[in-house]
Amino acid sequence: MSQNIYDNQAFFDGYAQLPRSQFGLEAAPEWPSIEAMLPDLVGKVVIDLGCGYGWFCRNAREAGAADVLGVDLSERMLARARELTDDNGIRYQRGDLEKLVLPSQAIDLIYSQLTLHYLPDLVPLFTAIYQSLQPGGWFVFTTEHPIYTCPVRQGWLIDNEGQRSWAVNNYQNEGKRVSNWLADGVVKYHRTLGTMLNTLMAAGFAIRHVNEWGPTVQQIEANSALTEEVERPMMVLVSAQR
Repeated sequence: MSQNIYDNQAFFDGYAQLPRSQFGLEAAPEWPSIEAMLPDLVGKVVIDLGCGYGWFCRNAREAGAADVLGVDLSERMLARARELTDDNGIRYQRGDLEKLVLPSQAIDLIYSQLTLHYLPDLVPLFTAIYQSLQPGGWFVFTTEHPIYTCPVRQGWLIDNEGQRSWAVNNYQNEGKRVSNWLADGVVKYHRTLGTMLNTLMAAGFAIRHVNEWGPTVQQIEANSALTEEVERPMMVLVSAQR
């Protein structure tokens, strides 16, 4: 099973303080760019993978989606999503994206925001998503940019059994990364942009748009902390179609 860091109390409490946790999609500076990549949702069947508090699920319903399912590994996140949701057109369920089972050719849009970098292997997930989409269906996702997931450093790495090994975490060296963000020992997986996009195409998808997102001048003026994301993109936005 994937690491369930969001059920770690320290991580969950820290995550709850983030602006995007408190105020939803409008507090995510990349949201206008994501929204521009989405298809028309009126009457559509939608799944949000790694739904968190359910912000996108509720937005999809407001945009006219007929049925929305939010899937997340974290019981704490799902509990919060249910607290914030009063809509019979939205369902939430616990699920591990590494072992995802979806109905065949039944979904119009599958969406995922800042989740895929937690998965060691994208092949099973992309395969499951492709077979679940109706012909012409959409897969729109965001993930941490490979430039961001790959700090350039050299040093000793210590595994779970205490074994030490020397490693150079350069861009081409794909694999597991461990960081201390909101809590110690957060596991993510670095893969190059080429690997991710080629894996998507190998699953059968046609890539429609890729955005190595960066803030606008107006966004930087409103929030100077976003300057870092001009120097080094923090996330990549992708839309693909079956």
